[in-house]
Amino acid sequence: MRRLASPILVLLAALALSAGADAQEAGYVGSQSCAGCHRAEAEAWTGSHHDLAWTLPEEGRALGDFSGVEHDENGLAARFTTDPDGTPRIAVTEADGVRAAYRVRGVIGIAPLQQYVLETEPGRLQSFDLAWDAERGAWYHLYPDQDLPPGDGLHWTGPYKTWNSRCAECHATGYDKGYDPRSGRYASSQAEIGVGCEACHGPGRGHVDWAQGGQGTDPGFAVDVSQTGAAMEQCAGCHSRREAFLPGNPPPGTPYADAYSLALLRPGLYHADGQILDEVYVYGSFLQSKMHRKGVGCMDCHDPHAAQVKIEGDALCAQCHSPAGNPEFPSLPLVDFASAEHHFHPQDSDGARCVSCHMVSRDYMGIDGRRDHSFRIPRPDLAALTGAPDACTGCHADRDPAWAAAEIAARHPDAAARPHFGTTLARGRANAAASAGELAALALDPEQPGIARATALWLMEGAQDPEAARRALPLLSDPDPLVRAAAVGALRPLSAQESFAQLAVLLRDPARLVRQAAARAMLGAPVAYMPERTSTDLRAALGEWQGAMAARLDFPETHLQLGGFALTTRRFPAAAAAFAEATELDPQLIDAWHMRARIAAATEGAEAAQAILADALAANPGDPTLEDLMRQAGGRP
Repeated sequence: MRRLASPILVLLAALALSAGADAQEAGYVGSQSCAGCHRAEAEAWTGSHHDLAWTLPEEGRALGDFSGVEHDENGLAARFTTDPDGTPRIAVTEADGVRAAYRVRGVIGIAPLQQYVLETEPGRLQSFDLAWDAERGAWYHLYPDQDLPPGDGLHWTGPYKTWNSRCAECHATGYDKGYDPRSGRYASSQAEIGVGCEACHGPGRGHVDWAQGGQGTDPGFAVDVSQTGAAMEQCAGCHSRREAFLPGNPPPGTPYADAYSLALLRPGLYHADGQILDEVYVYGSFLQSKMHRKGVGCMDCHDPHAAQVKIEGDALCAQCHSPAGNPEFPSLPLVDFASAEHHFHPQDSDGARCVSCHMVSRDYMGIDGRRDHSFRIPRPDLAALTGAPDACTGCHADRDPAWAAAEIAARHPDAAARPHFGTTLARGRANAAASAGELAALALDPEQPGIARATALWLMEGAQDPEAARRALPLLSDPDPLVRAAAVGALRPLSAQESFAQLAVLLRDPARLVRQAAARAMLGAPVAYMPERTSTDLRAALGEWQGAMAARLDFPETHLQLGGFALTTRRFPAAAAAFAEATELDPQLIDAWHMRARIAAATEGAEAAQAILADALAANPGDPTLEDLMRQAGGRP
């Protein structure tokens, strides 16, 4: 049984348990209660990717071959069979020879792949790395380039593959993961498995009671899907790469910035120009688009019930991008974009399709193609500056970006003259200090996407340029909460005297994301006197941040943050305990081992540091960082 030794962690554990008890929103009635009146919507939803996002094995949705076949790949071998009662079972042989058999506890998705969830201990569900290719009809490894032994954080039994915490909330309705940090156990619950009606509209008890009683006023739903912004933020809760503030589904209708921190255009997630790289889903891309700035929303193109586009092919784009235009978006140019004069490819060829140039696809999970929703104009002329790929040479693999840029320039001579934020972000990634002024200018440009401006502010943190930071001060009142929160971090080079008053105002910001950012920035500030109102606001905002940390105590990265918080407040035993919990959850977290060794050396001496580093090297043999630390501590690697 895991024990949280630090008082700060024990406090957060209590917060997590209380949050979990309250998180299950009352009033859910189930999708079947909606179907009687809303028949068209129910028929469209039945069998959709939302409906089948998570099903139970006894429902007969498993597509994989469980007839006794075997699959061995990357040190992971499995035999797929069926129990006498029809339940699929997977017998696993790990790379170290250890064998175990598991009943399938969950069936995930329907196409182009199907994944299976196994229970490795009571309540703990893990997503298995061998998945079923529904199109080829074959088993395959989701991560063929990885050969991970048991005990690695990224192994299928590790914390990053725990279904309860990493995936389930977007595959269920009214979900609460029910994690107990004291025991490390889960008691997860949900109102409905799968993405049902109430996952998007909110609990329906009041509406159903009104509909059945026929009296009074319909209380309605928490989400007004007729409002583009509210509907889009509801979709974004799952269709985005983000960090959640709550232990399960936030109540539908919760503003995005009150429930999540959106991932910025960071290296490893996005290319420097904002193109998708890692699995970042859709929202962060769509926020970059001109379509978003003009008021287009998810449901202009997608049917949320069928979970499909409204129209197949280029006709979907031609709803707006055509000589007829669309009166809802009067700024559209009335042009025939389906002509060869525009796309300069043979008609009806792949190159003539709108998505081929403007929504490049990238495969995730081996076979699952996802399209970039930034709807960008191809810019091969920027490839040398940003290092990002381009749509043209993605198809014309025998050519280079210079050729593609020349071809576009010959037909659209003004295209290369358009500035693009990607060049600034690329230079900021390469050398933030030398690009601080340029990053500040991007952040201050209201015509640029908010996510790009916020990313510029994040890069400015590494510049440590006080003058650039002063230029960012007005952004603390920017209309976009993503920009306001990022501006808080960009002010780090300034003294407390320069930034304290502005940060104090943000402790009362409408967005939880911003309040938490301001509270973290004010920790440890050398302020001799703090007004009572500010002190009260700071305690409240820190309480919200602690609640967010408590919701993610099963995440190794959370304990890294808690360790940093404890160091900032000079609570060294608490910091050591937080970093120790991080390495217990993920023994490959080198940064956490590093901090444990440093704290031990400072508080207990070299021998204590050597003992910690010996454990670290046992979990990460040959790691050069750890070996160097061991030599510095006077030990032998």
